[in-house]
Amino acid sequence: MKLSLSCTLMLLLTSFFCSSNDHQQPRWSPLLDTKLSQWQGYLSYRHEAGYNGDIPKDKHGNDIAPIGLLDDPQQYGIFTTVPTQSEQSNNPILKISGEIYGGLTTKQSYDNYHFTLKFKWGDKVFPPRKHLLKDSGILYHPVGEHGQEYWRSWMVSQEFQIMEGHIGDYWSQGNSAIDIRAYLPEYVMNAVADENQPFRSVGSQQSINGFVLRKENFERPAGSWNTLELICFEGKSLHLVNGEVVMVLKDSRTVDKNGVATPLLAGKIQLQSEAAEIYYKDIFISQLTELPQQYQPLFD
Repeated sequence: MKLSLSCTLMLLLTSFFCSSNDHQQPRWSPLLDTKLSQWQGYLSYRHEAGYNGDIPKDKHGNDIAPIGLLDDPQQYGIFTTVPTQSEQSNNPILKISGEIYGGLTTKQSYDNYHFTLKFKWGDKVFPPRKHLLKDSGILYHPVGEHGQEYWRSWMVSQEFQIMEGHIGDYWSQGNSAIDIRAYLPEYVMNAVADENQPFRSVGSQQSINGFVLRKENFERPAGSWNTLELICFEGKSLHLVNGEVVMVLKDSRTVDKNGVATPLLAGKIQLQSEAAEIYYKDIFISQLTELPQQYQPLFD
């Protein structure tokens, strides 16, 4: 009888602690299925070398309209899911060809979240990046209409850059701004992120004009899958590459033409189509009620 009571008590305690630990774990929601049902596609232009920011024109000098929002994300074949024998049907791979500039955008808006995915490069590149590094990116907190930045393809947002040798860089899209722990840029050099440096203002109408290099290159060799994580909480954000923090950011905002700042704390999530073939899988998001404790000291 004593043995039975002891066993019962042990089972109850084990059940309690397992339930407590499960409760503390993030609850991940998948964002990728074969129909791209949680995403909306947008395409702008097939940009050519020499593009200068103006609206592209046809041979008669007339403005060319962007393709615009897609009835089906897989229309035009720029955003497609790839069937492979090595992947389960409930874990598809997303292929973005990059041939036409644009973005795959979540239908839902998010705030205070942990977003993660895996990516690897394809082989193809297109104008105007035919002889340049492969390029793409995760745009977070995008708001408003598409085509509000230089390439007339994306929303006002913050960018977690995905580029060969530059995974985790920051770009300001449109009139966004943010503060980043980074070394002060000097002469023609760029600011470089480092969590031991003070926060510096970056982006529209700020002291640093819209670009900061990631702390260090943690990209895996060509052909390998890389894990990217984006953590956003109340205007703070972290860029992580293969488990390493490469940038610490805070005070996400937009800045109007009069210099008035408005917090940019929530929005959709966009994956760029930017003249390079790229593959994604294991795209998940988890809502946060607080910034994970291990990262809180980075903002003190």
